[in-house]
Amino acid sequence: MIPPVTPASGDAYITLLGRSTWALVNAYHAVLREKGLRPEQVAIVTEEPYAQEASIAAEAVRIVSEGYGQVPAIRVEILPEADFIRAGQTIRSLAEEFIQQGLSVAIDITSGRKVTVAGALLAVSLAGLDIRHIYYLAMKSTDDVAKPYMMIPRQIQSIRDVMEDARART
Repeated sequence: MIPPVTPASGDAYITLLGRSTWALVNAYHAVLREKGLRPEQVAIVTEEPYAQEASIAAEAVRIVSEGYGQVPAIRVEILPEADFIRAGQTIRSLAEEFIQQGLSVAIDITSGRKVTVAGALLAVSLAGLDIRHIYYLAMKSTDDVAKPYMMIPRQIQSIRDVMEDARART
């Protein structure tokens, strides 16, 4: 059982890095621009084969954040490849830590590989954690999207909040 915490007073953002660093960075930019999220802490979770891209993603998150007047603490967690259980444990642990700090937690699944996304979402769901947002940057086409968010036509991209969509349908 997770001890009670004070109401959320800031944001934390957990993002999953898979094959596309652009997808991670563009989803982050979209969340800041379109959803108004302003994370105090950002955790980039990736698997060993993609670890070399994590420092690039962290630097890009820092640059985008600064454009919105933010300077979040950014950290990287590296997982073994295709380890469903470890992915779930790591993301659950991060979410619990952020919630205990009084932060509102958002998870971005845009760039994550299926095993990491499934492990993350199952673990936080089974733990009953109060995840406020689950973001996904939907693209109508993947042609020519490996470039900055603002250079991709708005009509082919949409930042979705799975939690928001689920609440709207209940």
